[in-house]
Amino acid sequence: MNLDPLGNAVSAESSATLRAIDDFAEGLLAYETRAENVLGAADADPGCCLVNAYAGMLWMLLESPQAPRRAAPYLAAAERAAAHASRREAMNTAMLRAWVDDDLARCLGLCAQISDEFPGDLTIVKLHQYLEFNRGNFAQMLGAVLKVQEHNAGVPYVHGMAAFAYEQMHRLEEAGEAARCSLAMRRKEPWAQHALAHVMLTRGLIDEGAQFLEGMADTWTGLNSFMLTHLWWHLALFYLSQSRDTQVIELYDRHCWGVAKSYSQDQVGAVSLLARMEAAGLDVGGRWQELGEHLAARHDDTVQPFLTLQYLYGLARAGRPEAALLLEAVRRRAHSAPEFSREVWREVALPACEGLYAHARGDHDTAWRRLGAALPRLIEVGGSHAQRDLFELLLIDAAQKSGRLNAAQQLQEARAKARAAARRASPALRASPAPPR
Repeated sequence: MNLDPLGNAVSAESSATLRAIDDFAEGLLAYETRAENVLGAADADPGCCLVNAYAGMLWMLLESPQAPRRAAPYLAAAERAAAHASRREAMNTAMLRAWVDDDLARCLGLCAQISDEFPGDLTIVKLHQYLEFNRGNFAQMLGAVLKVQEHNAGVPYVHGMAAFAYEQMHRLEEAGEAARCSLAMRRKEPWAQHALAHVMLTRGLIDEGAQFLEGMADTWTGLNSFMLTHLWWHLALFYLSQSRDTQVIELYDRHCWGVAKSYSQDQVGAVSLLARMEAAGLDVGGRWQELGEHLAARHDDTVQPFLTLQYLYGLARAGRPEAALLLEAVRRRAHSAPEFSREVWREVALPACEGLYAHARGDHDTAWRRLGAALPRLIEVGGSHAQRDLFELLLIDAAQKSGRLNAAQQLQEARAKARAAARRASPALRASPAPPR
């Protein structure tokens, strides 16, 4: 039997199918566009269970209401072939079925079971982390990778996965160590680069962070649009902190927006960076309006609360009527979501969306009350600390502009103290050498 690059047995027979499975298995971990080769291979080999399951998973990563429909033909092919596939391949197919059916509890349970039985299946571990990240469950995100880390100790991607999970758990020393372990094995490991950028940002190592990412930019080749734009997004955050305003605008125009304007992650990265640019006093010109043209199609998109919050804010800042439509869609979702996620939509996402909508329209009193009500639980909508920090910035702005100057001062002081404490804990990271070139 053939093996994939991670040592997992694969029952495919066609050499083209095997290459595509390899491309997906490693391309997913490396955030490379070659993962997309699985679609053509699945079309050409409908009798192979795994390649069709992988094609369905790729479509689910589209993060749109259309994703289940696009995944469905590949899921059907995988299910027809599952009787003649291996147990791992059949379980991958069952996991995809649960994902398409929006049965997240079953989906997560299958991810855990697959990695228990097949610890070399890092594709499933990566997707398990992705799904836990999207609901702010960082402890499970870390647990998913730690239980397979020893088995995959020679794989750089597993250490990058551990690094980011450690960072989201505020275990910054371990995050830095895991990231550098990964980069020592493979300098072109974007997720480890990304994790180390998070650590440096959290600790206020602004100059070091900018220099680190600048020194890694030559490796950002063959990456998918999310990873490429997101790494530039992180560099833009460092530049904002350095008051390099002209360069921030250039990064937005050249690298952070424009690679895949219809893709979810590219869109929310653009929303987030434009909002931060405005918070820093930059004139963004007509960029909200241009972005809003691409966000208009999201007028009823409630696939993920974290994404929806930013679609809504971008639409409202652009003055688009679709913002009101999306807010109504969120209100409906707060009552109709599956039980597993309904509370988050009702008690966190809805008030946050109402607050963001109000802020974008200049109603800062409502923004303060509604966004402030959601903020203590905002971790439950997913997203990273660095991404969710935007909402705290908008809350402070709402406090200032609604006359709540004492509250604004207290929030700003708490932010400053948290960053100072993180800097005091960072001498080992500050002194650590750059990874080998």
